Amino acid sequence: MAKIRVTKEFRFEMAHALEDYNGKCRHLHGHSYILYVTVLGEPNNNANDSTYGMVIDFGELKQLVNKHIVNKFDHVLVLRKDAKLADALQKEYGNIMLTDYHPTCENMVVAFAETLKKYLPSHVQLFSLRLHETATSYAEWYAKDN
Repeated sequence: MAKIRVTKEFRFEMAHALEDYNGKCRHLHGHSYILYVTVLGEPNNNANDSTYGMVIDFGELKQLVNKHIVNKFDHVLVLRKDAKLADALQKEYGNIMLTDYHPTCENMVVAFAETLKKYLPSHVQLFSLRLHETATSYAEWYAKDN
């Protein structure tokens, strides 16, 4: 049977600051992120199964990515846990996520890949992720490179 790649697009709004970075992104700011999740697998060949002909039901992929990525990052301020801003902002605002990593597009796409690999059904593999931070800038993660 043929191997097929299936891709679904997700969108979320998120703010971050890259403390100690020598550029504009060291300031608090936000982005309209677009995440493309691509999985690889063989279409289900069981004609008696409701997912016959599918690698994965798009609804199942949507539910999984929304639960473990989008719902956690949408309308959240993400800061590295040792950021000077973290303590002050946590006292005033609720939707703040502190991470072990600098919240760059590159680090986020790696973290997203590690998360999704844990929750994907065993019959599909995570093939790639593309995370757009702006309309013209994105980071990509490919399983074959890792």
